[in-house]
Amino acid sequence: MSQITTHILDAATGQPASDVAVELTDADGTVVATGVTGDNGRITDLGPDSLAVGAYRLVFATAEYFARTERPTFYPRVTIDFSVTDSQQHYHVPLLISPFAYSTYRGN
Repeated sequence: MSQITTHILDAATGQPASDVAVELTDADGTVVATGVTGDNGRITDLGPDSLAVGAYRLVFATAEYFARTERPTFYPRVTIDFSVTDSQQHYHVPLLISPFAYSTYRGN
């Protein structure tokens, strides 16, 4: 399994957000991995099995998702910066979205 995983839930509908493009970059902005959420809103294979300790960023292409659902959104993309502090640990970064709000937390 990848060291970084994510999933997206559309809080307005209570359904997983499928077919959302996600990009993982390092502190320099170098793309480490890309993926697209499946029918269950998850990406379980985002990036390598191990990352170096450091700063990373996930970018979620939310504008395209909301356009497909025919709902306008205030946030065309959601960007989450986070730190990998242990290269042996798994990091799960969930995202809850709605057209005019989003929330995230450190999952497991």
